[in-house]
Amino acid sequence: MTQQDLEGIDPSVAPSGTGCVECEAAQGWWVHLRRCAQCGHVGCCDTSPAQHASKHAEETSHPFIQSFEPGEDWFWDFRTEEMYSGGPELAAPTSHPADQPTPGPSGRVPADWQQHIH
Repeated sequence: MTQQDLEGIDPSVAPSGTGCVECEAAQGWWVHLRRCAQCGHVGCCDTSPAQHASKHAEETSHPFIQSFEPGEDWFWDFRTEEMYSGGPELAAPTSHPADQPTPGPSGRVPADWQQHIH
């Protein structure tokens, strides 16, 4: 990533929680989680039924998300539709808890969840 690429990333901002903000509020569920690299908003991925991470980027013009899955540290740039492996380390925690299932959260994922994904 170049210095210009780093505009829109604030490494000091903590994530908004351990799950998708909007899905949690609506008692929904997600497949994978993504974290806004600018404000820390945690949203669900584009495979998830509600696609909140992309909606957040669209509504705010925040350009980068980072995977919020254990063991993943890639970034996605919505402006260029490019993936970057590596970049600045964001404030902890860098993923949802390892014992949180994927898809998740536990108890809210329908048995036929694969019929509801994109």
